[in-house]
Amino acid sequence: MLTEPTLTSRHEDGRDVPLLVWRADRPLLTVSSAPLGGGIGVRHWVVNATVPMSYHRDDPADHLAELADQLGLDGPGVGLLTGVDVAEVVARADSGVRVWATVGLGTPVQAAAPDPAVATPAPAPARCAAPAHRVGTVNIVVEVPARLGDAALVNAVATATEAKAQAIRELGLVATGTPTDAVTVLCPADGEPSAYGGPRSAWGAPLARAVHAAVLVGGAGTVVPWSERRTA
Repeated sequence: MLTEPTLTSRHEDGRDVPLLVWRADRPLLTVSSAPLGGGIGVRHWVVNATVPMSYHRDDPADHLAELADQLGLDGPGVGLLTGVDVAEVVARADSGVRVWATVGLGTPVQAAAPDPAVATPAPAPARCAAPAHRVGTVNIVVEVPARLGDAALVNAVATATEAKAQAIRELGLVATGTPTDAVTVLCPADGEPSAYGGPRSAWGAPLARAVHAAVLVGGAGTVVPWSERRTA
Protein backbone atom coordinates (compact mmCIF):
# COMPACT_ATOMS: atom_id res chain seq x y z
CA MET A 1 0.00 0.00 0.00
CA LEU A 2 1.04 3.65 0.20
CA THR A 3 3.68 4.87 2.60
CA GLU A 4 2.99 7.92 4.70
CA PRO A 5 4.03 10.93 2.63
CA THR A 6 7.63 12.09 2.89
CA LEU A 7 8.20 15.84 2.97
CA THR A 8 11.22 16.81 0.89
CA SER A 9 12.25 19.71 -1.35
CA ARG A 10 13.89 20.57 -4.64
CA HIS A 11 16.00 23.58 -5.53
CA GLU A 12 14.20 25.69 -8.10
CA ASP A 13 14.54 29.34 -9.12
CA GLY A 14 17.02 29.93 -6.31
CA ARG A 15 14.82 28.50 -3.57
CA ASP A 16 14.19 25.21 -1.81
CA VAL A 17 10.61 24.33 -2.74
CA PRO A 18 8.65 21.68 -0.75
CA LEU A 19 6.97 18.59 -2.11
CA LEU A 20 5.33 15.47 -0.72
CA VAL A 21 6.08 11.97 -1.98
CA TRP A 22 4.04 8.81 -1.45
CA ARG A 23 5.52 5.48 -2.56
CA ALA A 24 3.58 2.25 -3.04
CA ASP A 25 5.01 -1.06 -1.88
CA ARG A 26 3.24 -2.62 -4.89
CA PRO A 27 1.55 -1.10 -7.95
CA LEU A 28 -1.88 0.34 -7.16
CA LEU A 29 -4.91 0.73 -9.39
CA THR A 30 -5.56 4.45 -9.59
CA VAL A 31 -8.00 7.01 -10.91
CA SER A 32 -6.87 10.61 -10.98
CA SER A 33 -7.58 14.02 -12.47
CA ALA A 34 -3.94 15.07 -11.92
CA PRO A 35 -1.84 16.79 -14.62
CA LEU A 36 0.54 13.81 -14.61
CA GLY A 37 -0.77 10.25 -14.48
CA GLY A 38 -4.42 11.20 -14.84
CA GLY A 39 -7.07 8.71 -15.91
CA ILE A 40 -7.32 5.09 -14.77
CA GLY A 41 -4.28 2.83 -14.61
CA VAL A 42 -1.66 1.25 -12.40
CA ARG A 43 0.57 3.75 -10.58
CA HIS A 44 3.63 3.39 -8.33
CA TRP A 45 3.87 6.76 -6.55
CA VAL A 46 2.23 10.14 -5.95
CA VAL A 47 3.89 13.57 -5.79
CA ASN A 48 2.20 16.75 -4.56
CA ALA A 49 4.49 19.69 -5.31
CA THR A 50 4.28 23.27 -4.13
CA VAL A 51 4.80 25.92 -6.79
CA PRO A 52 4.99 29.70 -6.34
CA MET A 53 1.88 31.73 -7.10
CA SER A 54 3.80 33.21 -10.03
CA TYR A 55 3.97 29.75 -11.65
CA HIS A 56 3.71 30.20 -15.40
CA ARG A 57 4.82 26.94 -17.02
CA ASP A 58 2.37 25.63 -19.59
CA ASP A 59 3.72 22.06 -19.40
CA PRO A 60 2.86 20.89 -15.85
CA ALA A 61 2.97 17.20 -16.78
CA ASP A 62 6.52 17.57 -18.13
CA HIS A 63 7.52 19.59 -15.06
CA LEU A 64 6.18 16.90 -12.73
CA ALA A 65 7.92 14.18 -14.73
CA GLU A 66 11.18 16.09 -14.26
CA LEU A 67 10.58 16.25 -10.51
CA ALA A 68 9.85 12.50 -10.39
CA ASP A 69 13.09 11.83 -12.26
CA GLN A 70 15.02 13.99 -9.78
CA LEU A 71 13.50 11.97 -6.94
CA GLY A 72 14.45 8.67 -8.56
CA LEU A 73 10.84 7.51 -8.84
CA ASP A 74 10.39 4.54 -11.16
CA GLY A 75 7.40 3.56 -13.24
CA PRO A 76 4.21 5.54 -13.84
CA GLY A 77 2.90 7.76 -11.08
CA VAL A 78 0.64 10.69 -10.27
CA GLY A 79 1.83 14.29 -10.08
CA LEU A 80 -0.09 17.19 -8.50
CA LEU A 81 0.71 20.92 -8.19
CA THR A 82 -0.48 23.51 -5.67
CA GLY A 83 0.33 27.00 -4.42
CA VAL A 84 -0.16 25.75 -0.83
CA ASP A 85 2.81 24.78 1.32
CA VAL A 86 2.42 21.00 1.17
CA ALA A 87 3.90 20.75 4.67
CA GLU A 88 0.38 21.81 5.75
CA VAL A 89 -1.08 18.49 4.54
CA VAL A 90 -3.98 17.18 6.63
CA ALA A 91 -4.35 13.41 7.08
CA ARG A 92 -7.50 11.62 8.16
CA ALA A 93 -8.55 7.96 8.25
CA ASP A 94 -11.88 6.17 8.60
CA SER A 95 -12.50 2.41 8.62
CA GLY A 96 -9.30 1.63 6.72
CA VAL A 97 -9.62 4.47 4.17
CA ARG A 98 -6.78 7.00 4.37
CA VAL A 99 -7.00 10.55 3.04
CA TRP A 100 -4.48 13.36 2.67
CA ALA A 101 -5.51 16.87 1.60
CA THR A 102 -3.69 20.10 0.90
CA VAL A 103 -6.32 22.83 1.02
CA GLY A 104 -6.15 26.25 -0.60
CA LEU A 105 -9.39 28.16 -1.01
CA GLY A 106 -8.28 31.53 -2.33
CA THR A 107 -10.15 31.20 -5.62
CA PRO A 108 -13.47 29.59 -4.65
CA VAL A 109 -15.97 29.01 -7.45
CA GLN A 110 -19.35 27.41 -7.91
CA ALA A 111 -19.09 24.72 -10.56
CA ALA A 112 -22.15 25.89 -12.49
CA ALA A 113 -21.56 29.63 -12.15
CA PRO A 114 -22.49 31.72 -15.19
CA ASP A 115 -19.83 32.71 -17.68
CA PRO A 116 -17.95 35.64 -16.07
CA ALA A 117 -18.30 37.61 -19.28
CA VAL A 118 -22.09 37.67 -18.96
CA ALA A 119 -22.61 37.08 -15.27
CA THR A 120 -24.46 39.61 -13.16
CA PRO A 121 -22.52 40.90 -10.12
CA ALA A 122 -22.68 38.60 -7.14
CA PRO A 123 -24.08 39.89 -3.85
CA ALA A 124 -21.41 41.46 -1.66
CA PRO A 125 -21.31 38.61 0.92
CA ALA A 126 -20.58 36.07 -1.82
CA ARG A 127 -17.86 38.22 -3.38
CA CYS A 128 -16.19 38.65 0.00
CA ALA A 129 -16.63 35.08 1.26
CA ALA A 130 -13.02 33.96 0.81
CA PRO A 131 -10.39 35.21 3.28
CA ALA A 132 -7.94 37.51 1.54
CA HIS A 133 -4.81 35.45 2.06
CA ARG A 134 -5.97 32.00 1.01
CA VAL A 135 -4.67 30.36 -2.11
CA GLY A 136 -6.31 28.14 -4.67
CA THR A 137 -6.28 24.37 -5.27
CA VAL A 138 -7.55 21.53 -3.13
CA ASN A 139 -5.56 18.36 -3.82
CA ILE A 140 -6.98 15.16 -2.33
CA VAL A 141 -5.22 11.78 -2.23
CA VAL A 142 -7.27 8.77 -1.11
CA GLU A 143 -6.19 5.20 -0.43
CA VAL A 144 -8.90 2.52 -0.22
CA PRO A 145 -7.67 -0.83 1.19
CA ALA A 146 -9.87 -2.98 -1.10
CA ARG A 147 -10.08 -3.34 -4.86
CA LEU A 148 -12.61 -1.08 -6.56
CA GLY A 149 -13.97 -1.74 -10.03
CA ASP A 150 -13.50 0.92 -12.70
CA ALA A 151 -17.01 2.31 -12.23
CA ALA A 152 -16.53 2.35 -8.46
CA LEU A 153 -13.27 4.26 -8.88
CA VAL A 154 -15.05 6.93 -10.91
CA ASN A 155 -17.85 6.96 -8.35
CA ALA A 156 -15.27 7.37 -5.57
CA VAL A 157 -13.93 10.53 -7.25
CA ALA A 158 -17.48 11.90 -7.34
CA THR A 159 -17.97 10.98 -3.67
CA ALA A 160 -14.71 12.69 -2.66
CA THR A 161 -15.77 15.79 -4.59
CA GLU A 162 -19.19 15.85 -2.95
CA ALA A 163 -17.59 15.55 0.50
CA LYS A 164 -15.13 18.34 -0.36
CA ALA A 165 -18.00 20.58 -1.47
CA GLN A 166 -19.90 19.80 1.75
CA ALA A 167 -16.88 20.84 3.83
CA ILE A 168 -16.38 24.04 1.82
CA ARG A 169 -20.02 24.95 2.35
CA GLU A 170 -19.66 24.33 6.08
CA LEU A 171 -16.64 26.65 6.07
CA GLY A 172 -19.00 29.42 4.97
CA LEU A 173 -17.88 29.77 1.36
CA VAL A 174 -20.37 30.07 -1.48
CA ALA A 175 -18.42 27.59 -3.59
CA THR A 176 -18.03 23.96 -4.59
CA GLY A 177 -14.24 24.07 -4.97
CA THR A 178 -11.58 25.94 -6.94
CA PRO A 179 -10.88 25.84 -10.69
CA THR A 180 -7.76 23.68 -10.25
CA ASP A 181 -8.75 21.02 -7.70
CA ALA A 182 -7.63 17.43 -8.25
CA VAL A 183 -8.59 14.06 -6.76
CA THR A 184 -6.57 10.83 -6.77
CA VAL A 185 -8.00 7.52 -5.52
CA LEU A 186 -5.76 4.45 -5.20
CA CYS A 187 -6.61 0.85 -4.32
CA PRO A 188 -5.09 -2.65 -4.69
CA ALA A 189 -4.82 -3.83 -8.28
CA ASP A 190 -5.96 -7.37 -7.40
CA GLY A 191 -8.82 -8.97 -5.54
CA GLU A 192 -12.55 -9.13 -6.11
CA PRO A 193 -13.62 -5.65 -7.21
CA SER A 194 -16.27 -3.75 -5.31
CA ALA A 195 -18.90 -2.40 -7.68
CA TYR A 196 -19.82 0.77 -5.79
CA GLY A 197 -18.05 3.90 -4.55
CA GLY A 198 -21.00 6.15 -3.73
CA PRO A 199 -21.44 7.90 -0.37
CA ARG A 200 -23.56 5.11 1.10
CA SER A 201 -21.42 2.22 -0.18
CA ALA A 202 -19.10 0.13 1.99
CA TRP A 203 -16.00 2.08 0.95
CA GLY A 204 -17.55 5.31 -0.28
CA ALA A 205 -19.06 6.16 3.10
CA PRO A 206 -15.78 6.16 5.07
CA LEU A 207 -14.06 7.84 2.11
CA ALA A 208 -16.62 10.66 2.25
CA ARG A 209 -16.22 11.09 6.00
CA ALA A 210 -12.43 11.17 5.83
CA VAL A 211 -12.34 13.64 2.92
CA HIS A 212 -14.90 15.87 4.62
CA ALA A 213 -12.88 15.91 7.84
CA ALA A 214 -9.57 16.63 6.09
CA VAL A 215 -10.91 19.49 3.96
CA LEU A 216 -12.79 20.98 6.91
CA VAL A 217 -9.63 21.07 9.03
CA GLY A 218 -7.37 22.14 6.17
CA GLY A 219 -9.66 24.98 5.14
CA ALA A 220 -10.43 26.26 8.65
CA GLY A 221 -7.30 28.41 9.00
CA THR A 222 -6.00 31.17 6.81
CA VAL A 223 -3.44 29.58 4.49
CA VAL A 224 -0.67 31.93 3.35
CA PRO A 225 0.80 31.12 -0.06
CA TRP A 226 4.15 29.39 0.11
CA SER A 227 5.78 32.13 -1.99
CA GLU A 228 4.52 34.85 0.37
CA ARG A 229 5.80 32.95 3.40
CA ARG A 230 9.28 32.70 1.95
CA THR A 231 9.50 36.33 0.80
CA ALA A 232 7.78 38.08 3.71
